[in-house]
Amino acid sequence: MIGTAQGNTGVDGVDGGVGLTALLVAAARAIETHRHDSLAQDVYAEHFVRAAPASAAWPVRIQQVPDGDQNPLWGRFARYFGLRTRVLDDFLLRSVHAGARQVVLLGAGLDARAFRLDWPSGCVIFEIDREGVLEFKHNVLGGLSAAPKAARVPVPIDLRADWVTALTDAGFDTAAPSVWLAEGLLFYLPSAAETHLIDAVDRLSTGGSALAFEVKLEKDLLEYRDSPLYTSTKHHIGIDLLQLFDKEARPDSARDLADKGWSTSVHTPFDFTRRHGRGPLPEPNDALEGNRWVFANKPRP
Repeated sequence: MIGTAQGNTGVDGVDGGVGLTALLVAAARAIETHRHDSLAQDVYAEHFVRAAPASAAWPVRIQQVPDGDQNPLWGRFARYFGLRTRVLDDFLLRSVHAGARQVVLLGAGLDARAFRLDWPSGCVIFEIDREGVLEFKHNVLGGLSAAPKAARVPVPIDLRADWVTALTDAGFDTAAPSVWLAEGLLFYLPSAAETHLIDAVDRLSTGGSALAFEVKLEKDLLEYRDSPLYTSTKHHIGIDLLQLFDKEARPDSARDLADKGWSTSVHTPFDFTRRHGRGPLPEPNDALEGNRWVFANKPRP
């Protein structure tokens, strides 16, 4: 039964910086959940939004937005996150039905997939993120008496620290196929940290494993500083994404994985808008123009 979450313990993990973007995505998922043509359902998302003072007044239904879908943030940008959620949900479920039983959420944020997706028997969901973020999520879900649909193992550590040791100490089995997800994460990491993360995933993954992640191709993010997505996000909720994104030149992680023997495919979000019949389409001065969703599979021996 979904009730009303009580308390804000751990809220310091999501009250600013990159942590605040987790609340942005949760609000977008709440809006998507309540749409008549919803692409993804997350009944927990609005409870995260309401539990944090920084986001308590944000909309969780498109009807609460005066200009509705014409609003760049709560219309187009939120729909983007709804589409991304659906596409990555599908990827994870395909991967576990193909044999992977370990799911690793890198920078898990307020991802509630352990609770809302129907996992096959024997799945283990490892959630890696900072302690404050996981504590906030634990307390909100605990207040709802929510129960995960698979074994769930929080791994409280910053991805810039030795998360590999923390993950293996938590029970991750390098001999078993796994599926990895870095959703909306790599933008914020230094280039060297992204390279380290991709190398680590390769080392920890046996044949039959899979990985999905999101990157940006822009050489100069500031070219899009006047994009409605960025300006509306900063104006309405005080999140300056361009200040949070790492400004270093990005590595070509898709090519790196291909060089390591993985099969990779790279898509624009608009590919999936056309496939599903809803979601953002290209527009002038588009901050989404350089976004790419990468899917990779490590062949079995």
